[in-house]
Amino acid sequence: MTHFEALRSFPATLRAIYQSVPADRMRQRAGDGNFALVEQFWHLGDLEVEGFGARIDRILREDEPSLPDFNGLAIARERRYIERDPAQGLQRFEEARRANLERLASLDDASWLRAGHQEGAGRVTLRRVVEMMAAHDAEHAEEIRVLHEQLVRA
Repeated sequence: MTHFEALRSFPATLRAIYQSVPADRMRQRAGDGNFALVEQFWHLGDLEVEGFGARIDRILREDEPSLPDFNGLAIARERRYIERDPAQGLQRFEEARRANLERLASLDDASWLRAGHQEGAGRVTLRRVVEMMAAHDAEHAEEIRVLHEQLVRA
């Protein structure tokens, strides 16, 4: 599976999980302390907009921009993801992912070589940003898989 295929399929995976978990379990955290499902959805949505989407935009508009890190744990606490509506978080992610993939699909070969300097990661091309998106999805997919198993057994 290519990175693009993986990025395209992840929202549907999340939607299926959302539909299989009772509403009263959306805020239940795993024993390992990772995010609850509602927090996962909001984290992924905000990162897709404010992290990956902003990086893509700035790399395309600016020459070698400085790109800030996205501190997901701090943002989750500040924005109180645990208290939010999981459906809205998932929808934010789905819409932002769709927009990012549409934008990336329209790029010419030269655009893929454009780059910026991301805090904590160094110089990143747009191609590398896509790789980072796919790796981040895979990391959260595993966390969500473990949590989902616990929630449906409970």
